[in-house]
Amino acid sequence: MGNLRVAVDIGGTFTDMAAFDEASGKLVFGKALSTHDALARGIQDSVDGADVKIDEAYLFLHGTTIAINTLLERTGAKTALLITEGFRDIYEIGRINRPDAYNLFFGKHEPLIARSWRHEVKERMKADGSVHRELDETHLRELSRVIKAQGAEAVAILLLHSYRNPAHERRVEEIVREEIPSAFVSSSHRLSQEYREFERVSTVAANAYVGPRVEKYLGELDRHLRDKNFKGDFYVVQSTGGLFPVSEARNECVRMLESGPAAGVIGTQAICAQLGLKDAIAFDMGGTTAKAGVISDGRPLTAGSALIGGYERALPIQIPMIDIFEVGTGGGSIARLVEGNAMRVGPQSAGSSPGPACYGKGGTEPTVTDANLVLGRLDAKHFLGGEMPLDVAAAERAIRDRIAAKLKLDPLEAAEGILRIAATAMSYAVKGVTTERGLDAGKFTMVVYGGAGPLHASAVAREIGIRRVLIPFSPGHFSAYGMLFSDLRRDYVRSCFQKLASAPFALFEGLYREMEDEGRASIANSAVKPQSVQVTRFADMRYIGQEHAVTVELDRGLFEREDRDAIKSAFDAVHQLRYGTNAPREKAELVSLRATVTGQVEKPPPIRIAAGQAEPPAAALRTRRPVYFREAGGFVETPIYVRTALLAGNRVAGPALIEEHASTTVLLPGDVMIVDPAGNLDIAVGSRA
Repeated sequence: MGNLRVAVDIGGTFTDMAAFDEASGKLVFGKALSTHDALARGIQDSVDGADVKIDEAYLFLHGTTIAINTLLERTGAKTALLITEGFRDIYEIGRINRPDAYNLFFGKHEPLIARSWRHEVKERMKADGSVHRELDETHLRELSRVIKAQGAEAVAILLLHSYRNPAHERRVEEIVREEIPSAFVSSSHRLSQEYREFERVSTVAANAYVGPRVEKYLGELDRHLRDKNFKGDFYVVQSTGGLFPVSEARNECVRMLESGPAAGVIGTQAICAQLGLKDAIAFDMGGTTAKAGVISDGRPLTAGSALIGGYERALPIQIPMIDIFEVGTGGGSIARLVEGNAMRVGPQSAGSSPGPACYGKGGTEPTVTDANLVLGRLDAKHFLGGEMPLDVAAAERAIRDRIAAKLKLDPLEAAEGILRIAATAMSYAVKGVTTERGLDAGKFTMVVYGGAGPLHASAVAREIGIRRVLIPFSPGHFSAYGMLFSDLRRDYVRSCFQKLASAPFALFEGLYREMEDEGRASIANSAVKPQSVQVTRFADMRYIGQEHAVTVELDRGLFEREDRDAIKSAFDAVHQLRYGTNAPREKAELVSLRATVTGQVEKPPPIRIAAGQAEPPAAALRTRRPVYFREAGGFVETPIYVRTALLAGNRVAGPALIEEHASTTVLLPGDVMIVDPAGNLDIAVGSRA
């Protein structure tokens, strides 16, 4: 094995690869179409296309959408649920949310497990962890045989108060494995150790539901790597942006729901650290979706849970993750007419096969990529560096026949309309992690990446009022690049209901130390040896009488000094930021304690490019061609620059296009771009110029 670190991110349309040689400092990127029928083939194509030797790597890092796609598409395993007697229906009852009170067509969440596949276990723990009713093992074995006869491929286990005492869950798990050895078995206490039975059952059900498919995929990929003579270690990116070994990922699949998007946010954090930026929005637009996360005060904003599938019909997943909001708008999103001839863009996507009409692979639906091509923003002969020629006529035909003719519009107007609708839809992702969290999006710098992101960066920024946009080096590979900055990470939580005024700090210290020691031991046993280990403490807090809590980061010294006033002030400040109000005179309580243990690994050095003057070198101007800009009233003869030929300090005013292998940056009229020393395109949007 050498000093090579390889990271691969699978998206809905493309598979991206970034490889870093720690000895030479060389950074290499690769890109290939995602092969959904055999994902490992797309991974190998991205590696081979960059001439990277996988057998020379000591570490393989991976992010994939397979887990979340399985949930959203409802293509998971036949799953049974074992739950405490009397609580069979909590998974279906949920929280009885009705966010839209006047919607006559409102529909609540649909469980992943049908009622006939949910079985009650005779046992009961009390809230303090003591046994109220012993586990009936004879009855459990009978249930296991019934489940086996049903043809279950996976079994989820949720017993009441197992976060306090998992003894019964552990025994149920043992018996089920004995009775149904072929099943994927998942217990709630291994995923979450905090209260809320509905969220816990939803989490373990989701893990069991996606488990067989994810376990099979990761196993096949592991074998594929070994067949290619890879002798290193295989790690997967969690939804927190941290790394965990594939052996854990195969059992705790829901921890990797947002692995790819999380890696992009970690990459944004690295850029912020290099540039001295404290606050930024990470915006990722690929072929299928657009996603946004936030860096605040140098750190990604995280959440203790997430709603998968939208608020109205969502299934909660109670695991820590970076706070990411996603909309179904990407380069491959299909534009279509709905009732009343209203145009919609997404969430349906043409994917990688057949792909947009311009791919020439049989697609006939107009997409965002087709609109960009028709308007001249993509070069048919230089897409992916010329490796993948595009069919302009097919794109024009799709937009004309499916949209323009039916609306009696010029095809150019229809294409422009597709992009405007897409920009508005994508702005919702940014608002979802800023405005809806009490943050002013206009005060943030937006870091934009993904193959399609730079095409729409300025338009999305204008939609929200953002004045500064950064396009990082090689944005089309950025999520894979971000994985190279991911650290080993373990997150723990313990529910602990205590009033702050009378809180027993000795109890808190004991729980924190238990979590921290477990995290340190886990990282110490890792095949990847960190340079250092850091521990961060948090607490979920609320005002007495409230139902929901907010997570507050707390310095260790506050507990050592038993400084109740400082803890309360920190909570008041977070509550004010999140909800726009607080109540300093009201008493507070702690609901759960959280600890994050991070093993920091070596990071790639900052990218540096040669310096130049304000005027770009002549070699950077590849050509000029007509490009349609609504702001300019039509087609404008537009300069086309080669990004790799630009130098630090170069200044370009819009309208202009800046092309690179896997992406194109659009500067709208009024934009001004300056290349910074790290090769980022620093864009002053509109009037800020």
